[in-house]
Amino acid sequence: MDILHDTLINWFAENRRDLPWRHHPTPYQVWLSEVILQQTRVSQGLDYYLRFVGRWPTVADLAQASEEEVLKMWQGLGYYSRARNLHKCARQVVEQHGGDFPADYEQLKQLQGIGDYTAAAIASIAFNLPHAVVDGNVYRVLARLFDVDTPININEGQKLFARLADELLNREQPSLHNQAMMEFGALQCTPKNPDCLHCPLQAQCLAFGRQTVMQRPVKLQKLKVTTRYFNYLVIRTGDKVCLRKRSGNDIWRNLYDFPCIESEKTLGTEEVVASEQFIQLIGNKPFTITKTSPTYTHKLTHRTIVAQFIEIKLEEEWLQIQTKDLFLTPEKDLANYPIPRLIDLYLNN
Repeated sequence: MDILHDTLINWFAENRRDLPWRHHPTPYQVWLSEVILQQTRVSQGLDYYLRFVGRWPTVADLAQASEEEVLKMWQGLGYYSRARNLHKCARQVVEQHGGDFPADYEQLKQLQGIGDYTAAAIASIAFNLPHAVVDGNVYRVLARLFDVDTPININEGQKLFARLADELLNREQPSLHNQAMMEFGALQCTPKNPDCLHCPLQAQCLAFGRQTVMQRPVKLQKLKVTTRYFNYLVIRTGDKVCLRKRSGNDIWRNLYDFPCIESEKTLGTEEVVASEQFIQLIGNKPFTITKTSPTYTHKLTHRTIVAQFIEIKLEEEWLQIQTKDLFLTPEKDLANYPIPRLIDLYLNN
């Protein structure tokens, strides 16, 4: 085991990427980087990380921001529940812990949005506590190193890999060990075309010896992806455009888009205009359809959004339907609102 520990840490010393949260890893920096990078490549997430710490250098600064400001800064990363949890967690740290992340694994897990993995990352990297991290990269390294065919996305597999990671952990240098494991999976033991011939762990890798490298890790088939059809109404009157704040428990909660008529299939413009929802929204106001966009296909984790944007000009002011979730705003102010990536793509097309 000592040979494996030394090999990993030596490899990390020679190959580690120069990332800002590694220079002097504070709990805030580790937490912020891990939340941003959970479903994002480093090349994309780095810019977001720098923008966040540039605007909110400490967790106390982030706690003072509004949720809308945080959502706007997060725009484009997707998984907006993480941004909301990020903001709630910052406020918890300030209100319950005086602005300092607790140096305790179990207390970290009590914070909003922090599960086993993120708690282990903060505890080990920032506080050098002996808790093993298991992310996608670590799953892959362990599955190949020990040639494990148990699926990583079932309860039995998650328990097994957590145990393997804990057994392998270098308890004298947990911070370096965890970072090395994650980096090794990201750069050396990659999903496709891993450089097995030049791998420093080749002699210890059971999957290499058994020629099962590309069959590891095993993952059960994903949930069925559903398709939803959105017919957006881009309603303009004068220099204003109608926006909707999304609420409830649907996707993109607390972000802004346009009034939308959802359908069970792709509709033509005439079908949308003849629908009951359109009539309820526009009433007897005179309008002109100025443009219908091409179809946009936007893929999320478990659903695909097929959307079109119907641009409508109203001939007179449109006030009676305004509510806190549906309102007119000057079109020049659209950039101030946090919006889903799909809306951003339309606006910038």
